[in-house]
Amino acid sequence: MAGGDGSAQDIYCHSKKTKSEAAMISRNFKNVLVVSVGFLSLFTAYGGLQSLQSSLNAEEGMGVASLSVIYASIIISSMFLPPIMIKNLGCKWTIVVGMACYVSYSFGNLYPGWYTLIPTSVILGLGGSPLWSAKCTYLTISGNAQAAEENKKGSDVINHYFGIFFFIFQSSAVWGNLMSSLIFGQDSSISNIPEEVLETCGAANCGLNITVNSTTSKPPQTLVWTLVGSYIGVGVLAMIIVAVFLDNIDQEQTSQFRENREPFCHTFLATFRLLKDWRLVTLIPLTMYSGFEQSFLSGEYTKNYVTCALGIHFVGFVMMCFGASNSLCSFLFGRIARYIGRAPLFLLAAVTNLSCIIALLFWRPHPNQLAVFFVFPALWGMADAVWQTQTNALYGILFPRNKEAAFANYRMWESLGFVIAFAYSTFLCLEYKLYILMAVLVITIITYPIVEYYEYKHPTQPVEEGAYLSHKETMQTKVDEIIAQTEM
Repeated sequence: MAGGDGSAQDIYCHSKKTKSEAAMISRNFKNVLVVSVGFLSLFTAYGGLQSLQSSLNAEEGMGVASLSVIYASIIISSMFLPPIMIKNLGCKWTIVVGMACYVSYSFGNLYPGWYTLIPTSVILGLGGSPLWSAKCTYLTISGNAQAAEENKKGSDVINHYFGIFFFIFQSSAVWGNLMSSLIFGQDSSISNIPEEVLETCGAANCGLNITVNSTTSKPPQTLVWTLVGSYIGVGVLAMIIVAVFLDNIDQEQTSQFRENREPFCHTFLATFRLLKDWRLVTLIPLTMYSGFEQSFLSGEYTKNYVTCALGIHFVGFVMMCFGASNSLCSFLFGRIARYIGRAPLFLLAAVTNLSCIIALLFWRPHPNQLAVFFVFPALWGMADAVWQTQTNALYGILFPRNKEAAFANYRMWESLGFVIAFAYSTFLCLEYKLYILMAVLVITIITYPIVEYYEYKHPTQPVEEGAYLSHKETMQTKVDEIIAQTEM
């Protein structure tokens, strides 16, 4: 009888434990979904605005200047703000504050001017790095908690959670640009663009001054307000979703990290000490090219080809094509790389971009060639998927013992590429911008194989890690890996 009671008690305890585990699974998965949907909503707004800046705020290059300020501010904020904000606010409220910084940029676009766009660009840039750091930290804590409950390897659960996040997040490029295209498509003044205007599109002319007397000008102010107001609403919705539905789970788990984190000066100096490694220096052109090529598509292609020849209402549809191609190829190449290696994928991306650059030099965009306007962003998205996923993987393999400093360099040099490209956007003709892009790509093609060949001959030994990493190690690794992939 006692044995029967014991068996019944065991069954009861097992049932209670199973329910507890199910509750934990539900809670952690719910938090992942909340973060993912929040970022999807936020970047639906920001991604759409970014794609339109060179066309919507073309006066005196104000739009691209604001983008340049954003990435310059990101460089600064990544050096010291994330640990300060996470330590004082925790992950959840750091995410909310970071989202508020992004929403402020949407408010700046309601009445765009130098005194509204530039300050809000600085605010966005300063909030960008803490936002992504807090998000990565939060998902890592959730993954570690779930792994402990299920007695699994922490990195496996964390990778699964980040996979869910990016699957949801990357679709933001589609929805944000769809909103802009549908709203601007209501412009009743849309008409055929005169042939004399079409002759100035592409690299045929300088491309610095897009005529303001055609459909390439700004849509009616009411439609602009409708779009920006919608973006503000979507951004505020993201803040509400996170503030209301996201659990504040990091109070105890992050305390150890906060106490043991190295002082800012150590981290800052470590970033530059790693430049003594010739491999990192050799990879600088590759890393900066990532910033150059992304800025060209969002800043130059949308303005001098799409807006000039088709009208601003087509920018969203074209960038949707880029986002869909990028998302699909990122998923595909991440799995192909394990079978064929990085080098063939880098070669594919280089050949694709080089072919596109040469074609853009000679192509004279015309509305009759509508399909061609979508071919270029589709190919560009395929190449960008390689630059993002494989460069990140390469950094992780080459510098396993200095991940934090390595990925800090990654963010710094990529952001510098953005800053330079956006900075000269209003001063150089489109033809010269294409030549600069081609030159950086050629340098990349020359320097990258040197590092790859050396790694082939002298493989870097990975760091031996146990099945269960400490919270600090896991957090730092995943934060560095994910931030490096992600466009602010």
